[in-house]
Amino acid sequence: MKIHEYQGKDILRKFNVPVPNGKVAFSSDEAVKIAKDEIGGSVWVVKAQIHAGGRGKGGGVKVAKSLDEVKKFSEEILGMNLITHQTGPEGKVVKRLLIEQGMNISRELYVGITLDRAVGKNVVMVSTEGGMEIEKVASETPEKIIKETVEPELGLLPFQARKLAFSLGLEGQQHKNAVKFLTSLYKAYSQSDCSLAEINPLVVTAEGEVIALDAKMNFDDNALFRHKDILEFRDLDEEDPLEIEASKFNLNYIKLDGNVGCMVNGAGLAMATMDIIKLAGGEPANFLDVGGTANKTTVANGFKIILSDPNVKAILINIFGGIVRCDRVAQGVIDAASEMDINVPIVVRLEGTNADEAGELLNKSELNFEVASSLKDAADKVTAILKK
Repeated sequence: MKIHEYQGKDILRKFNVPVPNGKVAFSSDEAVKIAKDEIGGSVWVVKAQIHAGGRGKGGGVKVAKSLDEVKKFSEEILGMNLITHQTGPEGKVVKRLLIEQGMNISRELYVGITLDRAVGKNVVMVSTEGGMEIEKVASETPEKIIKETVEPELGLLPFQARKLAFSLGLEGQQHKNAVKFLTSLYKAYSQSDCSLAEINPLVVTAEGEVIALDAKMNFDDNALFRHKDILEFRDLDEEDPLEIEASKFNLNYIKLDGNVGCMVNGAGLAMATMDIIKLAGGEPANFLDVGGTANKTTVANGFKIILSDPNVKAILINIFGGIVRCDRVAQGVIDAASEMDINVPIVVRLEGTNADEAGELLNKSELNFEVASSLKDAADKVTAILKK
């Protein structure tokens, strides 16, 4: 789950991670009131709040040097369709703003924490190239990214925090502040069950403070039952409507740009199915894992979600019958398809327990199914249908 920058900073404050003084606003008048009465000073930053990076380049971040400019920039940004490299060409509509105090910035740095799946441990990364896209830094100057792997039973140790701070070229009070910052940030990351905590930029002020000027935090959905307060931060306006609908039925769905709808049980098999569709010359329209107990209800809900995407021109069902018998899945597919208005071709591949019986059920049904004998055969058949 993703959250907005201002929500991430609310979490960071609870763990004593230094962040600028700021507050969310939903109108230009509210933005002016926050700047004048709650923040004060003479310089403010007006930031669009969407679940995407690159907001500044898209015109979603403005520095205001008067209350009139706070109002002007707020009116310009609120309601705009903000397009960044992470939103795609369709962009996202800005519905809320973060109004923050202006900072006297001396340096811009980077810090990020995530899981390194290669070693199965969290890794803390820092770089002197703050404000840049970390992917670009990793590609062009990877030597500028310094990493520390964290032992899960120990957490981020003091010597590791000091090492990371030194690698950023910080000394004296700046170094001490950076060590405190990194230690507190790691606690926020681990105790909140984050999957990502990224501060870009992490700024050093002229006064020597080390502050999170930005904050991106993503969370492990499987741990949100432990964090009801964080779950309340979910903004459905920022999520794909089909993914929201799928979550109501406990279906794991991610919309893609292709035209072959996929219904599969198991995440690994779903990934393999998308790969083989690509190899056969097709384009998957979605990732959809219906889980280990595919039945009439889950299949029907899966059909409903897939067919809600107007780009879908054919459906490939690929089920491995381990826990669930293939003939029961086949009957569920037949029952669901019989009760729905499905106007696209369907290719079905069932393998595992009672696969032969499942094939007979599908072939004897009066519905227009193409039964495949293997995963490759299924991909070839569904792409051949699209070429007709």
